[in-house]
Amino acid sequence: MNDAIQTDALALHRGLLTIDTHIDIPWPTGPDPFQDGNRRVDLPKMQRGGLAAGCFAAYVPQAARTPENETAAYHRAIAMLQAIRAMGRTENGITARVATTAAEIQAAKQDGALAIIPAVENGFAAGQDLSRLAQFRALGARYLTLTHNGHNGLADSSNPRKDLGDSETEHGGLSPLGRSAIIELNRLGMLIDVAHVSRDTMLQATALSRTPVLSTHSCIRALCDHPRNLDDAQLDALRDTGGVVQITAVSAFLRPDAKPDAVTVADFVDHIDYAVRRIGVQHVGISSDFDGGGWFTGWQNAADSANLTIELLHRGYDRQEIAALWGGNFLRLLRIAEEMAEQMPREMPT
Repeated sequence: MNDAIQTDALALHRGLLTIDTHIDIPWPTGPDPFQDGNRRVDLPKMQRGGLAAGCFAAYVPQAARTPENETAAYHRAIAMLQAIRAMGRTENGITARVATTAAEIQAAKQDGALAIIPAVENGFAAGQDLSRLAQFRALGARYLTLTHNGHNGLADSSNPRKDLGDSETEHGGLSPLGRSAIIELNRLGMLIDVAHVSRDTMLQATALSRTPVLSTHSCIRALCDHPRNLDDAQLDALRDTGGVVQITAVSAFLRPDAKPDAVTVADFVDHIDYAVRRIGVQHVGISSDFDGGGWFTGWQNAADSANLTIELLHRGYDRQEIAALWGGNFLRLLRIAEEMAEQMPREMPT
């Protein structure tokens, strides 16, 4: 690609509302996000890479399901959401803004502010008390990843934890509590994230939810046979219900058993290409899982984000398609969830 084309690509990239739908934060302490440090995502790197917005996840690791552990997980999630919200300030010439609606995300882009979108990863943080979901939403969370590695009280995971005594399946997908959680998440306007869940859980959640579901950080199983990836039937279910798969930068999800330095931007966009051909560009997006294991050659941190746009242009995607992949499709789901929440009861049914 010649210099003129690359310059045009960079200008196009910076004009887009680019959203990375899954970024982990350090816990319990970490470097100042306004400093250019050793994390793969900090606000200076976002600014250099033309990354307009990020979903920052309050991640809770799976543990034995005791009341004490569930309470600790809940408090950890709350504290992490508060830390994410504290990123919304101006410092070192950078303005970051907590944005919890599609309109607020768009306004932040227009105003030159970086949008911080809170989320919660692992429904274990809710324990057996679904009223906790409203507390997450009150702190701005826009999606809940139903499981992480290991089954929890809501659903089966794609990666059972033998060290926690997990069988291959426990609930056969969603538990009765998990089904109630889907309804409550719809009521709150929170998206259901099916990254990490089992195939049965994913298909059941897709069928039950009144709003489209998404996988915030997964890849394509036809190209890389990994339990965290989605097969063709799962992709078709997303298409048929309006959902989105956000292709992610975890090297072992992109090429079998690959290390990050053996994976390239081309490998990443191969997964986008496959999903677009199978289910349409309106059902595909982009995420990194930076600071949670995601990176590869050419997208080592947020500052490299324009390299994806350059490759997409090289593959023949136009501006409208790239805008949809980089954030437009995710915003569409947020709007649907917001509209559905307005139509549902204000209080959780008892």
